[in-house]
Amino acid sequence: MRRPEHLRQSHEDSLFPRCHVFRTLCCSIVLLAAFTTACAQGAGNPWATRGAQGTALLRNFEFKAGGRLDTLKLHYTTLGTPRRGGDGTVRNAVLVLHGTGGTGRGFLNPTYAGGLFGPGQPLDSAKYYIVLPDGIGHGESSKPSDGLHARFPKYGYQDMVTAQQRMLTEALHVTHLRVIVGTSMGCMHAFTWGWMYPGFADALAPMACAATQIAGRNRMMRTMAMDAIRLDPEWRGGEYTASPRAGLRSAMQILYMMGTAPLLQQRQAPTRDAADSVIRAVMDARMAVTDANDFLYQFDASSDYDPSSRLQEIRVPVLHINSADDEVNPPELGLVERLNSRMPHARFILLPISQQTRGHGTHSLPAIWGETLREFLGTLATP
Repeated sequence: MRRPEHLRQSHEDSLFPRCHVFRTLCCSIVLLAAFTTACAQGAGNPWATRGAQGTALLRNFEFKAGGRLDTLKLHYTTLGTPRRGGDGTVRNAVLVLHGTGGTGRGFLNPTYAGGLFGPGQPLDSAKYYIVLPDGIGHGESSKPSDGLHARFPKYGYQDMVTAQQRMLTEALHVTHLRVIVGTSMGCMHAFTWGWMYPGFADALAPMACAATQIAGRNRMMRTMAMDAIRLDPEWRGGEYTASPRAGLRSAMQILYMMGTAPLLQQRQAPTRDAADSVIRAVMDARMAVTDANDFLYQFDASSDYDPSSRLQEIRVPVLHINSADDEVNPPELGLVERLNSRMPHARFILLPISQQTRGHGTHSLPAIWGETLREFLGTLATP
């Protein structure tokens, strides 16, 4: 089996980039206790107020599994200015896609935006027009907790990508992307974009996923998490008035083990008492901001994901980055190398385990992979 290319680069220790609970995995116990207030106020975060926000109103949105909404709201944030070519087409747009449970504005923090969107950085917002949407079911976009609860239409990744494409074309009048950068779920969305809308983007930069259906241990953990909620009597078929706390907490405990990294957790919690304090603080913080129905829909949405039979249709350059300590996408499966060989212009980098990597969350640490992204962008043809 062909060995993947490895990137060896160090960077200063930093916090997790998104301002939701998984950022707390890399924070101190004091910061964990202050999590909700700090995120709401953007304490110490110069990016917290950056960007122009808007909401695309997508009329008569029909879902692949059936059901429709008269109006689907898709919230977004933009940085920078669109620049049009002689034919009127925007030539500098970049779509950055978040992971499950995240938001577009979650990228606006010193670690991610401060390492990627600033002056002279790989996606300098003075050069690029950066679009950060909230996916269906996330953030300020339409979601079950808005009122429909379990009557909200079942959505999948193809629906989410369709909504992103409509947001770009209908609300922002963007019909071309320079690159799509995606983390975790956004990584899978990038591959889905590649076959659903071939040629819409000049390139793809998916991070922390594999281009095939979610199966094996990954799917088992997701199923256990979803079952924990559905089997809690307090869930009441999605029509609860108080959160099904036992089931939801169990679900989040399972997912914590998916997304974390042993080296980091050992440094955070080198004693028994520290470990107990950290994990309880993380769970308490997450419980305060998570709706059980939203959670279920977010994780069930991956059920329609499987680009493996369409990869040969992705003919644009692809920079695919995973990390060797990612328990969600363990490299020993050998899936990525086999799958990526079906794409004629795909380059795969497996980041080795180091004191800087963060397991699955390494996808949001541009201090590790940012220069590789810059080099990749430099190889693309002039738009």
